[in-house]
Amino acid sequence: MELSPTAYVILGMLDWRPMSGYEIKGIVDKSTRFFWAASYGQIYPELRSLSEAGLVTGKANPQGGRKRNVYRLTAAGRRALRAWLEAEPEVYETRDEGLLKLFFASATGGESAPKTLEAMGRGHRRIVDQLRATEAQSPPEGFAYLVLRYGIEFHEWNAAWCERAGAALEETADRSAA
Repeated sequence: MELSPTAYVILGMLDWRPMSGYEIKGIVDKSTRFFWAASYGQIYPELRSLSEAGLVTGKANPQGGRKRNVYRLTAAGRRALRAWLEAEPEVYETRDEGLLKLFFASATGGESAPKTLEAMGRGHRRIVDQLRATEAQSPPEGFAYLVLRYGIEFHEWNAAWCERAGAALEETADRSAA
């Protein structure tokens, strides 16, 4: 059975401790979403598939009148996770709508580029603020901390690049106007 990236997110989270789909989504939103997102619409079907494949087991654990299943990794799930972790990464992909808009800015004669760069810079600074808040409130340990630091430095660099690119565009426009 070939597993999706979301399946590996789930296996990795369950390697930490048993949890519900809701808990997995909450952790994703505070951690991996900055580089690998997963929605409820992906998590719950994956949990069912992983359960059917014998990689996780789920046990009903209702809370406050709500249905809730808590999942735990099986030995087979742990082996699948380990095999994936030991294989070389195959996907190095960044999806960035701002870069896509910048790439096609010539369709507006370049007029959309400065606004796009400003929005991108704001977005990267906002993410830096969120990651720094995570670091201050409950800093992760070990490898999760390395990834957190990567995220902070990555978005700081991107915000600074947006400023430099915006200044270069402004300088070019000033020279053209003169």
